Amino acid sequence: MKSYPFFYSLYSSRWEEKLCLWADKNFRFFAFTSGNNHVYPSQPFDSFFFAGNKELSESEIWQTVKLKVGVIGYDYKNRIEKLNSDNLEFFPLPELCFFEPELIFKLDAKGIYSSSEIPKAYLNEIEAQILPANPSLSCQVSPQVTRDEYLRSVLNIQNEILEGNTYETNFCQAFSGSFASWAPIAAFFRLNELSKMPFAALFKAKNQWLLSASPERFLKKTGSKLIAQPIKGTIKRGLNPEEDAENREKLISSEKERAENLMITDLMRNDLARVSKTGSVRVEELFGIYPFPRVLQMISTVSSEIKDVVTFENIIRATFPMGSMTGAPKISTMKIIEREECFRRGWFSGAFGWIDENEDFDFSVVIRSIIADLEVKKLYFGVGSAITIDASAEQEYDECELKAQALFELLRGN
Repeated sequence: MKSYPFFYSLYSSRWEEKLCLWADKNFRFFAFTSGNNHVYPSQPFDSFFFAGNKELSESEIWQTVKLKVGVIGYDYKNRIEKLNSDNLEFFPLPELCFFEPELIFKLDAKGIYSSSEIPKAYLNEIEAQILPANPSLSCQVSPQVTRDEYLRSVLNIQNEILEGNTYETNFCQAFSGSFASWAPIAAFFRLNELSKMPFAALFKAKNQWLLSASPERFLKKTGSKLIAQPIKGTIKRGLNPEEDAENREKLISSEKERAENLMITDLMRNDLARVSKTGSVRVEELFGIYPFPRVLQMISTVSSEIKDVVTFENIIRATFPMGSMTGAPKISTMKIIEREECFRRGWFSGAFGWIDENEDFDFSVVIRSIIADLEVKKLYFGVGSAITIDASAEQEYDECELKAQALFELLRGN
């Protein structure tokens, strides 16, 4: 990405929130990202702000060499394989939604950096933004399946495992709601207080919004190096350091969690091999345990050196969707997901990020995220877990509640 020779001190606290409010009034698209100072293998998201008015066509997304920011929806899988998505959608979402930024900032604790001089009027307008005193953050959300329906679906998936049609399935449920008014910018910054994640992102695409507190990277490319970092394996944080250490040991010692992680790590090795130099794919870290605000997660890191003539589109078509959100084997498992889930995933479990002028990129997995449409006044989020033959349906249901805890707290006004 371009260098940032221009530096500006931040004028006040909550400047980033003011920046997003200003951008909402002046741009059809914008994105704000933060790594929240996490210690994460290969680094979390950089803190960026992008804004622009030009939406890119599909050919421009794949073929033009320029900075672009956006979302690849889960249902893009249907363009890659002979699959379909016939379940209920909460509201229509584009499978590909990217824009070309005309304003780009890199942010840190000291201030903002820009590749070109920022008009003084912009800075004054941003500083003058009034933060809403009582923004509307809450929304009554309802599950799309009952607990009993969820438990039955888990048993159905385990029968598919016995039949040899899948080894592991990432089965998800959805929660949805409607609202008279809702403040997505204030909601995002509140969510980021409740759950500071390494791939936090706020994305506006006209009237549609993504508020993401994702812990997971999909893919990152730097030069010829490509990395994937699947998460499989979750346990709650302890109430004190001793309990935390005990839970960490439980997670790393769990044969079930290690088996889940290993299957997806192998899947990602195979996906990366399709676009990588022979013999270059390797597992840099297997079963790494990393702390997040509410959970401990098991993360593995797979890397490779891409072939000399490989495009962004080639890489996406070889690896999308992220194996941790499908299961293995990928294609037959996605067919089972379509049968057992009762909602169309849309942007959920897709990927959000950016690709720069050098064709380097960084994309997260869209999980722990709210997707909203301010025109139809609806929102939803999904949450899931890996179903294996020895999974307890009740425990998997409880794990989903644990993962969605911060989203519930936000929307319920806790």
